Amino acid sequence: MYTRVSTEEQARSGYSLKEQLRACREKAGTNDVIEYVDEGLSGEFLDRPSLTKLRKDVLADVIDVVICLDPDRLSRKLMNQLILSEEIEKKAQLIFVNGEYKRTPEGMLFYQMRGAIAEFEKAKITERMSRGRREKARQGKVLRDFQVYGYSYDKEQEQFKINEYEAKVVKLIFELFTNTNDLVKGINGIAKYLSNQGIPTKRNAKQWHRQVVRQILMNRIYIGEFYQNRWNTEGMLGNKYKQEDERVKMKQRPKEEWIQVPCPAFIDKEQFEHAQILLKQSRRRWSGINKNEYLLSGLVRCSTCGNTMTGRRQKNWGTYVFEYSDVKNTAGAKHKGCGFRIKCEELDQVIWNTIKEWLNHPEKLDELSESEDDSYSYEKAELDRINYELSRVKNGRQRLINFLMEEDVIDEQEIREKLKELKEKELSLNNNKIKIQELLDGVEGNGIKEVLIQKASAHYLSLGSRDLEFGVKRDLIRSVVKEIKVSSDKKVEIYTF
Repeated sequence: MYTRVSTEEQARSGYSLKEQLRACREKAGTNDVIEYVDEGLSGEFLDRPSLTKLRKDVLADVIDVVICLDPDRLSRKLMNQLILSEEIEKKAQLIFVNGEYKRTPEGMLFYQMRGAIAEFEKAKITERMSRGRREKARQGKVLRDFQVYGYSYDKEQEQFKINEYEAKVVKLIFELFTNTNDLVKGINGIAKYLSNQGIPTKRNAKQWHRQVVRQILMNRIYIGEFYQNRWNTEGMLGNKYKQEDERVKMKQRPKEEWIQVPCPAFIDKEQFEHAQILLKQSRRRWSGINKNEYLLSGLVRCSTCGNTMTGRRQKNWGTYVFEYSDVKNTAGAKHKGCGFRIKCEELDQVIWNTIKEWLNHPEKLDELSESEDDSYSYEKAELDRINYELSRVKNGRQRLINFLMEEDVIDEQEIREKLKELKEKELSLNNNKIKIQELLDGVEGNGIKEVLIQKASAHYLSLGSRDLEFGVKRDLIRSVVKEIKVSSDKKVEIYTF
């Protein structure tokens, strides 16, 4: 006897295992039976422990007759029902309590109709449950405990409430990441600091990972924006039964389908938006540790070719010179650079003098050289290039499809491989386009320039008139500057957040 029940069916239809076993035993007319029971498992997938054991025993001629309450107990999918039925009937007799079917055209038609109805019913149940959850979210309810650090879940009210202890840790993370300090450097430094301080994670683990810190810094719930119905997880339930390359990936739904649920905020929006900008630049700013430190590391870009300018030590007539250069010697570099370079001492002095003037006189914000049209010009040019490449890829795919549909194709396999290659290129371009567009969208209308200058100025003035250490200077510059562009005629443009 094979029986199965999932939690939703037990609650909805009273399909208890005891009831199924009783009905199957009555049908068998004997107690000389073996019970194969799968409890709390979906009929959508074939990989179930007891069903797998049943199939092995049938194949080994251990049993003669298989009794099941209904075809949908074997599977909720018609295709799987037919596969299982054919497999069992090669070795044994298959009997259903609720209706018999014969191996005739009419009998098979009836069986398939029942299977199609069962599959349709499963789809409708899923759709009704999803619709119910969406409606609940629209009413401002939090569907379950999402285990968000900084919040506790009120099950009765179905709402988030601030966890005071965890909220203090979240505030500390944002402070360490967005403000100059002597404690940590970057996300990895924050994770190590929290671990060393013995602060537990949401799951009471002792070790903090940089990815957890990054997720906290990116989570908009801390400024009062929590979204449900954001991710499409359809089909992911069966991932544990599939090979790595066959698993269904979670996909983000279009933004218009997201449902925002209000929640208490405890991080300032200006500070949060500042963190998002720093996150987008963190790989460039903290990409590695050089043997020599450079004041403007990760901030300088060549205006001519668009390459970032990195610090390096060059030997010139027996003397070592430190300089910023746009030349890329890395194998596979997309742009080798135009060869422009400038001495570190020269550029560092220009930038630090300008920053000091701003910090001493923060009220002179109107004198900042940034203009809306020039800001992120490299990213805007790259976005135009990606859009052009996307149109070329789409046209190329269409031409290949038209050619494939013609008769007397010489090498059909080669065309299909080329189509696959173009599809992968289109996917890669779209991913890059999304990242750049998010960057450009994120910097529009943030209104955080004045706040950052004022905070940096207060910190600078508190240090007094003494000479500042290299690290302090670097942190002050990074706290207000997002990029420095230098042209071949040594014209310098400073862009603030």
